Amino acid sequence: MLAAVWGFLYSRCLRFWLKWLVRLLTGKCELQRVVEAGGRGAPTTLRLDFGLPLRSLTVFTLQVLRNAVHVDEADVEKCVRDIMKEKKIEQRNTGFKTNLHICLLQISGYKKLYLSVESLRKVPYDSDNKEHEEQLIELWNLLMPHESLKARISKQWCDIGFQGDDPKTDFRGMGMLGLVNLVYFSKHYTEEARQILSHSNHPKLGYSYAIVGINLTEMAYSLLKSGALKPHLYNAVSGLPQLEDFHQFYCYLVYEFDKFWFEEEPESIMHFNQYREKFHEKIKGLLLDYDVILTLKS
Repeated sequence: MLAAVWGFLYSRCLRFWLKWLVRLLTGKCELQRVVEAGGRGAPTTLRLDFGLPLRSLTVFTLQVLRNAVHVDEADVEKCVRDIMKEKKIEQRNTGFKTNLHICLLQISGYKKLYLSVESLRKVPYDSDNKEHEEQLIELWNLLMPHESLKARISKQWCDIGFQGDDPKTDFRGMGMLGLVNLVYFSKHYTEEARQILSHSNHPKLGYSYAIVGINLTEMAYSLLKSGALKPHLYNAVSGLPQLEDFHQFYCYLVYEFDKFWFEEEPESIMHFNQYREKFHEKIKGLLLDYDVILTLKS
């Protein structure tokens, strides 16, 4: 009962006067204190993204902030100026202006990145699409440079971890996103990709390289969709996150999963789902750190 009364009094009366007193002493509003104190990166952007300081904002400022995460990059600057004018923050305060601008770009960019990834995921692999076929052949050439593919439909695909004679059936869940991820890793980290492919052929601890790669695409996608990837991207990208940044995170997952798999030494591939979930929980745990950056350095 007392706790409820205290909560009511604090929210309705004391909080307003405490904030007024802090502003009087510091000369800064709550939004300004949050943006300037946290600097750049996830700790500040997440506070704005999750709305922690928004209780104190005027209807106008709140609406501007909400609009800012949906406008084009060129219009974010105007939103920042409008907020500074409304909150009576001097335009020459470049620290606040720069940090708020970056925060808004990161929040809006995350939403746009998810839409881009989702759009690519929804594109089914089409064997009649020349571009799709070229990417699939490119994957083979990157991973198996000394062995020619004898036919488009071939048991050779199993050598790089597909399930059957035609890889197109393995992309159903993730669509073209799965293939684009596999090609990206093989193209930008060719030595690492070939090394991991070699590991996947281990007589006891081996696994299906391509199938696991597509599985890790699903993991990266789910982390992006849930918002769990925000701390990493807000720290790694000072501005609009791009599709490239998602691919880079995928590369990190592939590299780290291979290490994880061999460190765990599963009894057989039949326990894959169990260890996949364990790895997933490990990554989610790392992403709880607001200072986290998960990247694979070339």
